[in-house]
Amino acid sequence: MPVYIALLRAINVGGTGALPMAELKAICEGLGFEDVKTYIQSGNVVFRSGDSEKAAGEKLDEALGKRLGKKPGVMIRSRKEMAAIAENAPFPDAKPSFVLVHFLAEAAPQNALDAMVAPDGEEAVISGHEIYVHYPIGSGKSKLKLPALKAGTSRNINTVRKLVKMAAEMDDPS
Repeated sequence: MPVYIALLRAINVGGTGALPMAELKAICEGLGFEDVKTYIQSGNVVFRSGDSEKAAGEKLDEALGKRLGKKPGVMIRSRKEMAAIAENAPFPDAKPSFVLVHFLAEAAPQNALDAMVAPDGEEAVISGHEIYVHYPIGSGKSKLKLPALKAGTSRNINTVRKLVKMAAEMDDPS
């Protein structure tokens, strides 16, 4: 069975979208996903499923919608896709915690960066369904405006690499 990585939008530690990771794991297991593992309290889950990537994402989004009152948006990537995302990350000299990968449900429009306003020297690169952004002063302090990011969910490159490692261990437990 393929290994998938699900990245949930609008899931956080407190307030709107709060969802304990133990509950996320239980929801996934209730959907028939196997070997479910969550990572940090921001909506990351690695699992096996006989479903297609699209079907697994739709099932999870629907189940979370019932629990949260509205669908949060689920971005699913295969283990191989996520490994390529990590390997192809631009900005090799940047601090890894200052490089975010913004995951989108659809391929980013090629002109998505045309509307970018980067007052703090942010740099962005489009790669298929992802937009990589380097935030020189950190994303929390950044005043970046990039409308294309609103539809997605973001993880720093350290988190992406950890999820790749978790997925690889599931695919090859040795």
